[in-house]
Amino acid sequence: MRSRNLFDPASKEPFKLSRSRIERFLKCPCCFYLDRRLGVDQVSGPAFTLNSATDTLLKKEFDVCRAEGKKHPIMAKNNINAVPFQHRDLNEWRENFKGVQYHHKPTNFIVTGAVDDVWVDPNGKLIVVDYKSTSTAKVISLDDEWKQAYKRQMEIYQWLLRRNGFDVSNTGYFVYVNADTGQDAFDGKLVFDEQLIEYIGDDSWVEDAITEAHLCLMRDTIPQSTATCDWCNYRNESLVFFKN
Repeated sequence: MRSRNLFDPASKEPFKLSRSRIERFLKCPCCFYLDRRLGVDQVSGPAFTLNSATDTLLKKEFDVCRAEGKKHPIMAKNNINAVPFQHRDLNEWRENFKGVQYHHKPTNFIVTGAVDDVWVDPNGKLIVVDYKSTSTAKVISLDDEWKQAYKRQMEIYQWLLRRNGFDVSNTGYFVYVNADTGQDAFDGKLVFDEQLIEYIGDDSWVEDAITEAHLCLMRDTIPQSTATCDWCNYRNESLVFFKN
C-alpha cells in the first residue's frame, strides 16, 4: 500500500504536490487540507479502465510516429506543423506519481504533473497534448463548466515544462476520441471518431495557486467548507443526521 503523503509544517523536507491536488485546492481548500494535512481523503470512485485503454493505445500510435520522426495522421489532417517530441525523460513525464517535476523553492513544494504527450514544432517550441475519451452525440467542446479543470490541467503542464527550461507554446491540443454509438452492432469492438481541439493556455495563475495552497497547509485550523463542494455538503449533512 502506498504511504500517505502528508504535509508537516515543521518539516524541512520538500513536499510533493501533484497537479490533481492543486486542482482539489482550487475547488475546495477544506477537502485539500483534510487530505494533505490530516490524511482524510475523499472516497475514490471506480477506475475508468476504458479511458486508460484509449490513452495507452493513443500513446502507442504517437510513439510509432515519434520513433520515425513523422506526423501522426491527426496532426497531418489538422495541418499541425509539428511532430511528437523525442526526449529521454518522456516516459517518466508520463508516469503517475512521477511526471514532470519542479522544485518550487518559495514553498519547498515539488510540483508534479503527468502529461499524456508533448509535440515539438520546427522552431523547437514544445506543445502540450492531452488525451480525452468520451461517448456523446453532442458537439465536443471545452465550454462545459466542468471542463475548465481540463484547461487548468494543461496550463499546469505548460508551467512545469517552462520551469524545466523548455520553450513552450501557449497553444496546446486535446486529442478527443468519441465512441460512436450509432453503429448497427457492437461486434466485439468500439468505433471511435477522433477530434483535435486547440486551446490557448495562460499559466499566469499557477504561481499564486501554489503559494495559496502552501499557506492553506501551514495553518492549524481547517478551512471553512465550500458551499459548492459535494463532499463538504455530504459531511455536513451527515453530522446533522448523527447529531439528531
